[in-house]
Amino acid sequence: MAAYLEALILYILLFFSGIRGAVITTQQSGSFSIYSEIIRISLFFIPSIALIWYLITRKWKLEYWIIRFGKKDLIGFIITLPLLLITGISVSLIASLTNAENLITLPSPSGTAGWIILCISCLFAAYMEESFFRFYLISKREDLNLNAPAALALSSALFALCHIYEGPWGFLNAVFAGLILGFMFLRFNSFHGIAIAHGTYNIIAFILSSL
Repeated sequence: MAAYLEALILYILLFFSGIRGAVITTQQSGSFSIYSEIIRISLFFIPSIALIWYLITRKWKLEYWIIRFGKKDLIGFIITLPLLLITGISVSLIASLTNAENLITLPSPSGTAGWIILCISCLFAAYMEESFFRFYLISKREDLNLNAPAALALSSALFALCHIYEGPWGFLNAVFAGLILGFMFLRFNSFHGIAIAHGTYNIIAFILSSL
């Protein structure tokens, strides 16, 4: 029960706190601010990642080979990114065919500096989400008395739930993305590979939205 309570508190703190709500509001407003993005990286993403990994290292003896960047991460990236793109494009096409009106338009930066900050922010966001939803939850499955499929389902469901502000199609896309990322983490023990693929997917989404 203590393991579930810790995971629940961490989930609410990271993805349903006031800071998270402010981030969502900024994204939906259709404006991009370099200053706001730097603040978000400094005061939200970095402390969140530090908190997650503090809890991980406090309780578990980490196997160095799991978090060391290697061939498994390259394989994970090469397989995961195309799957995420195919899923995201497919869901977007289906949504457009149904004349969905609740799709979120991503705010695009103007200028090189803005795009650089956005790319950095996307990578930090991806590392934070992968640290919690994949490494923390799925690796913690024994403490939660869950087998691998159940841990994958829980991780994907919670991942999709925190993207519910994107509407039903965004929620559906997050379900599929969560399953892909979780499966790749289990299959290849690839943390950095799926995190970079996740961040790259978000960057591509912004680029396509700007076009």
